[in-house]
Amino acid sequence: MSVPCVAVQRERGEAVRERLADADLLDGDHQIAVEGDTIYIPVTDPTAVPAELAEAIVEREAAERDRPKTPAAILGYEPSLERLGDIVIVDEDDDERAREIADAVMASDVPCATVLNRASPIEGELRVRRWDVLAGDGTETVHREYGHEFALDVAEVYFSPRLATERHRVIEQVAPGEAVIDMFAGVGPYAIPMAARGAEVVACDLNETAIEYLRANAERNGVADRVTAIAGDVRETAEAYADIADRLVMNLPHSADEFLDTAVALAGDDCVVHFYDIQHEDDPFGPGRRAIEAAAGTEYDVAVETERVVKSYAPHEYNVCLDVRLTRR
Repeated sequence: MSVPCVAVQRERGEAVRERLADADLLDGDHQIAVEGDTIYIPVTDPTAVPAELAEAIVEREAAERDRPKTPAAILGYEPSLERLGDIVIVDEDDDERAREIADAVMASDVPCATVLNRASPIEGELRVRRWDVLAGDGTETVHREYGHEFALDVAEVYFSPRLATERHRVIEQVAPGEAVIDMFAGVGPYAIPMAARGAEVVACDLNETAIEYLRANAERNGVADRVTAIAGDVRETAEAYADIADRLVMNLPHSADEFLDTAVALAGDDCVVHFYDIQHEDDPFGPGRRAIEAAAGTEYDVAVETERVVKSYAPHEYNVCLDVRLTRR
């Protein structure tokens, strides 16, 4: 099929392609072609091409681009899906609709081994949920995030891929040589990248299965020598690791405030605490700040460095993070 293309020297091709993309002029239905020293970039509207490229427009035969077959194209509507490794997660109360979506996912070009539907809310002390397996088999996968890999079983451990950006924000603050304690570590999405940045990390979790995965993930990512994984209540480690932490991660939003006395006991002379909380929109940060100040008492000066809404949790409620520096007086 003959389509309008911008013809430019090959060495200029990527710069011109980016410029056309920024102007929303790339024709995604046809393939870019290279012939000799010239690259031919299909465009949707030749009249809108920047003036300095207008003379480079030619008509040329271009092969159609293969479009991936999406679940939405099969269903005729856009389903709500979440990816976790090679698992696709749906969240549907209607079982028939859930199975219709699962069939479309498996028939699409989405790389997927299993489709799951949430069968319960997060439950119990270990923060896990039940699942309906709609397609495929099993609930174990390997999730990749910012260059690291995390093996996990969603039926046995808590893990949220939606927090990847927030985790990365915190991890980037870590400096080599820091002593970090991840108080509710799960399978290691904070602990392992922090160790990769050169920190010495103590990672605790009440879920013994999560700790087993964490140890395996530390090996998988080449940081086992910098991660000490402890199965059990972090409050039981306070004496062994008292006064050492340069950084504490407290990602247990519903009840992290119950562990603030332990956090203060673990903190060194200058310690940053990443405190996660669930609060009403009217005062999302105040309760956490006041709880930290009360736990610190007269032992530490408390400085709130960052107040951040991580995501909406429920109507009028937010999942928030306070980055707080404790400085011993």
